[in-house]
Amino acid sequence: MTFFHDSMVVFRRQLRMNLRNPAWVLIGVMQPVLYLVLFGPLLKPLVASFPGGADNAYTFLVPGLLVQLGMFGAFFAGFGLIGEWREGVIEAERVTPASRAALLFGRLYRDLLQLLVQALILVGLGLAMGMRAPIGGVAVGILLTLLIGGACAAASNALALTTKSEEVMAPVINMVMMPVLLLSGIMLPMTLGPGWLSRMSDFMPFRWIVDAVRDSFTGELATSHLAWGTGWAVVLSALGVWWGTAVFRRENA
Repeated sequence: MTFFHDSMVVFRRQLRMNLRNPAWVLIGVMQPVLYLVLFGPLLKPLVASFPGGADNAYTFLVPGLLVQLGMFGAFFAGFGLIGEWREGVIEAERVTPASRAALLFGRLYRDLLQLLVQALILVGLGLAMGMRAPIGGVAVGILLTLLIGGACAAASNALALTTKSEEVMAPVINMVMMPVLLLSGIMLPMTLGPGWLSRMSDFMPFRWIVDAVRDSFTGELATSHLAWGTGWAVVLSALGVWWGTAVFRRENA
């Protein structure tokens, strides 16, 4: 059995599990809609008042919400894995000849497919509400979102198999999410804060990714923000996959 075949077997099983529970499918689809419909009108006047102004408020809001969706949605991917471990599914997969890395990648395919559907819904709704963005720039922004989403999903799976407890995993994720949300400029640009806070956010990789997606949505594909953001997205994706694969191999040794 090849790696691709093994991972697709796991992917199809994970996808069937999701589709058997319509509530989770509905929640996954509604999440990006609620983000934009509820947060968009609330933040639109504020975005328009930023120093220098914004040509289009939704061109600022949608990229931030897109990265937030990629990060925070993927961070919770590992909770289902804990249930599978508790029910003996991981142990059952261990005795098969399937590639150990494929056990992770099959789950990542499912998470990335769900993220892609959510991203397309979010972008489509943003366009319907007045966002203006070039197709190529949107494609680049979605690709960066998938990279960071894959990194967070892989890390979440690794953390799940490491802790094997929702009670331990949830506080860890919350502890990570808070500074990321505050320092990445997802909702508000860090330039609005004091100088020390803006300098601190320079060390937050997710801030560069958010800025990169925003630049891509405005059609600016040759900026330093896009270069740094793409670099960080690739690095974090590689680190997340490396950690996740290492944990799956150790767990299934």
